[in-house]
Amino acid sequence: MKFVCPTCKEELEFDDRSENEKKTTVIKNTKEETSLADTVINYMSWFVAFPIFIIAHKLLPNPDWIFNLDRFLIGIIIIMGLRLILKKFRVGVIGALIISLIWLSYGSLAGEYGFISVYRDYKEMVLTMIKNPHPERIVLETLKPFPNKSVIKKAIDFENPLVRNFAVASSKNFKEVVGDYKEHRTIIQCFSVFKKINSNWEYVSDPVSREYFAKASESMEHLSGDCDDYSILMAACIKSIGGTSRLIHTNGHLYPELLIGSKKDLKKIIRLVKQKLFSDESYNKRLIYHIDDYDQVWLNLDYTEKYPGGPFMSETILGVLMLD
Repeated sequence: MKFVCPTCKEELEFDDRSENEKKTTVIKNTKEETSLADTVINYMSWFVAFPIFIIAHKLLPNPDWIFNLDRFLIGIIIIMGLRLILKKFRVGVIGALIISLIWLSYGSLAGEYGFISVYRDYKEMVLTMIKNPHPERIVLETLKPFPNKSVIKKAIDFENPLVRNFAVASSKNFKEVVGDYKEHRTIIQCFSVFKKINSNWEYVSDPVSREYFAKASESMEHLSGDCDDYSILMAACIKSIGGTSRLIHTNGHLYPELLIGSKKDLKKIIRLVKQKLFSDESYNKRLIYHIDDYDQVWLNLDYTEKYPGGPFMSETILGVLMLD
């Protein structure tokens, strides 16, 4: 209700509703706010629950219940648990979400890390976890810090037709050997790509003013650049023909590694490199590799030598960027 004050002549407003009506309005507004927050939390629960479920599914023993009811129960427990945790810290969660949305909006408009990048990374992570026997490793590697991670991953444009065509054309150096080692066909083709890039690479420094990360589709044209560009091109080409690689960050340097299998495959791959594919280049030299916590063997593909498994520039590992 509005009225004019006889003293100050100003129009004033008076809430003439009863106390019950006022309380009802406050409760209604509170419920609407709570409902919106709950909806947001529910969506976030599903977003986080899916990768957690994949890990639980692969790590927990399977009692083989009818209709996979055990897996269904695990999923329900994970979602309900996440909802309880997120609701308990509702204010912090909503605040973090708002900040993230602002940051991603800016990134999308500026052509940097934005909503499309988040979708691509989430999709890639989930699909990789489904295929990988150790999905927890994917999550741990994703959370680990790695300098310029998003820029480097964006530069590895392995789906670019030019990169794919370059990799396919470069994979034919050892086609006469593949027939005798069909189980290692992809590894041999990756070695062929390594030979093409490694033997033709020309080192060119970045601009003095800043670090420049050339896309694989740029570097393949002239086969030149610094260690970042070399690693990006190598990783993109390997991924485009079905190989699995990762990037290692060490003191002032970045280099690629190729997954060649487990320990049981190591002797055969070493013999393949030293006797069949790179016998002259690797004569009287040893192959250098890393064995991770899951007994997977990663062979060094740096440009320190003209054969896979050359020496490390530095044995210190400051970060690992998984690409598959």
